[in-house]
Amino acid sequence: MTRLPKKQDKPYTYSDYLTWDDREKWELLNGVAYMQAAPSWQHQKIVAQLGRQFLNYFQNKPCETYLAPFDVRLPENKKSDEESTTVLQPDIVVICDKSKLKDTGYFGVPVLIIEIVSPASSKMDKLYKFNKYEQAGVKEYWIVEPDYKVVSVFRLKSNKKYGRPDNYSEDDTINVKNFADLIIDLRDVFVF
Repeated sequence: MTRLPKKQDKPYTYSDYLTWDDREKWELLNGVAYMQAAPSWQHQKIVAQLGRQFLNYFQNKPCETYLAPFDVRLPENKKSDEESTTVLQPDIVVICDKSKLKDTGYFGVPVLIIEIVSPASSKMDKLYKFNKYEQAGVKEYWIVEPDYKVVSVFRLKSNKKYGRPDNYSEDDTINVKNFADLIIDLRDVFVF
């Protein structure tokens, strides 16, 4: 990820973000803009395979799955949606409060977020986004590592912190905690 080349005296907001060229993919983290690199075909394959399983499960259910590009604006310090200084585009998002769907995505806290890590996004996904999702109260955060065919699942504990992750390999299934009968089969995900 690269930073936005132009600088300004104050942090960028969602209002600023909406004025940028929509052919480019950007994220804001604490008012700093980051351009996203084009994903690899392996990344796209994983998003498609995981997305298919989630989309099939949530068909005709109250919660919904969205795939990138889909803006997630996490509420911060009573700021309005337009004043948000964090706009992220997770690879897969599960939301259960449809009233918070707005404009280009969601202004609220998703139930589950999945990020597919690339060499260019590793620090962002494993450190900065991890902390943002934990602080916001995202109940489940998955980090998928295509190179190792591993998924680390972080679940929010009663102390509002992510505990030690449950790790899964390409031959495993994952029981999604917040949806007891949802089982994700990783044998269908890492098919490359």
